[in-house]
Amino acid sequence: MSDDTAAGTAEVEARLAAGHAAADVLVEALPYIRRFRGATVVVKYGGNAMVDPALADRFAEDVVLLQAVGLRPVVVHGGGPQIGDLMARLGKASSRRPAGHRRRDARHRSHGAVREGQPRDRVRHQRAPIAVGLSGEDAGLIVADVRDPALGYVGDVREVNPAIVERLLAEELIPVISTIGSDESGQAYNINADTVAGAIAAALGAEKLVYLTDVAGLLRDIDDPSTLITRVSAAELRVLVDDEVISGGMIPKVDSCLDAIDRGVPAVHLLDGRIPHVLLLELFTDAGVGTMITRWSP
Repeated sequence: MSDDTAAGTAEVEARLAAGHAAADVLVEALPYIRRFRGATVVVKYGGNAMVDPALADRFAEDVVLLQAVGLRPVVVHGGGPQIGDLMARLGKASSRRPAGHRRRDARHRSHGAVREGQPRDRVRHQRAPIAVGLSGEDAGLIVADVRDPALGYVGDVREVNPAIVERLLAEELIPVISTIGSDESGQAYNINADTVAGAIAAALGAEKLVYLTDVAGLLRDIDDPSTLITRVSAAELRVLVDDEVISGGMIPKVDSCLDAIDRGVPAVHLLDGRIPHVLLLELFTDAGVGTMITRWSP
């Protein structure tokens, strides 16, 4: 056999192997696609994951694919790095406050507009204009209360009125929501994106709530990736928190997860948003790649 013939044979075999692998993935995904067809999936897209344009593009592809196979994705996005960069360019430093809240004055709150374009445009550029950017101020989506006057224009979710989101989903559009709410007087407040995602998921009766973060999920030992907790019930998770197995910076996110479960969301997922196509790997494969929190033990 000549070198050219051998090389050609090897190339064909490699293509066949890749084709078989792709077919296996599709076969594995099909039951999940059928099961979740018509289900609402709320995805909180973290600001740190938005820094890498390539990952942002992969995320947009995932969201569009979810919509194409019959799921109803809703994106809630945080924009910490982008807002911080904008503030620096404007000569306004953003100060960190206790418990991880960023203080915002009247000038800061207008800068939340930076959030409304970037993730929406990432989704919009994927073959069809199917993404609609919303602020929580639109159509009374998020009614807010001030958290603490010392924090400035930082608020908490009092109520979610999901009618505008439901209308967009009914028209097979993808809502992309920035986490600015307002009170009855029209005053705008910045609200923690994890909290907003959980509240919106509960209000929509979502099947799943997904948090994309910069960690693999919940770890029994924060320094050992092999201790990833792949599945845990809400009751088991509370024990892990009480025993301080889960602690530190993960507590606010865990609180958001447990609140969503308590309000009726069947499953919450914590995923590493730095992994390309992590959303598809978690939702459409048997093994999954992150942590799934459920109401009941498996």
